[in-house]
Amino acid sequence: MQDLFSIEGKIALVTGGSRGIGEMIAAGFLAHGAKVYISSRKADACDAACERLMQAHGGTCSALPADLSGLPGIEAVAAELGRREERLDILVNNAGAAWGAPLDEFPESGWDKVMDTNVKGVFFLTQKLLPLLRNAATHEHPARVINVGSVDGIKTPVFDNFPYGPSKAALHHLTRVLAAHLVKENILVNAIAPGPFPTWMLSLGVGFGGEVEGEGADWEAVGAGNPRGRVGTAEDIAGLAIFLSSRAGAYTVGETITCDGGAVAAS
Repeated sequence: MQDLFSIEGKIALVTGGSRGIGEMIAAGFLAHGAKVYISSRKADACDAACERLMQAHGGTCSALPADLSGLPGIEAVAAELGRREERLDILVNNAGAAWGAPLDEFPESGWDKVMDTNVKGVFFLTQKLLPLLRNAATHEHPARVINVGSVDGIKTPVFDNFPYGPSKAALHHLTRVLAAHLVKENILVNAIAPGPFPTWMLSLGVGFGGEVEGEGADWEAVGAGNPRGRVGTAEDIAGLAIFLSSRAGAYTVGETITCDGGAVAAS
């Protein structure tokens, strides 16, 4: 019972790990003894995030920059991780995209970018990393895949971001499909559906211009509209990811768990 939530010594890859929810999860993993790789499109942002995370939490964090919306980037990350590690205990599919435009003007390019990143990319990265996940997976210590969806895949979104909610709903169902196929191989697949967190993506949506900190980002005002009375914190999302990655979550399979301060329950 004392080690229920331990992830000490596990190897994790967190996509979209250079900022926002991905960085929060990576921070929690590092603080609890996991070796962490993060991936995002921009190499400099990846490197800076690794330095920031290691300074704050210690441990080992390494960058694997790539565009994970298409197979070239996906295959490059899988190959490079395979050169560095013999196994992968935890895969967090967090990289995501959004695109806002009025209904009558919404472009095909925006639709494709969101669907490719949020659904196709998750499927094919998981597929390409199956050999490493299988190397880590045992009956007593299953490997884990955590897909980061959204409450917008459960309830109707507020913003004019038309493919985002459907892409996250598809990701939630993909989670169940993959879970059913992989559970017998001791690979457990689950999803987290976050609500409002102080991220760059939400900052754009609520009019903060991408600002996450400082006077231009009034997260207290955003949180006031949430049943919990606040936006999410790093501890909230990292705690749930650690639960799903540890012995405590080893009998939880194919679930989409909200982390939203009651937004879905109250909707």
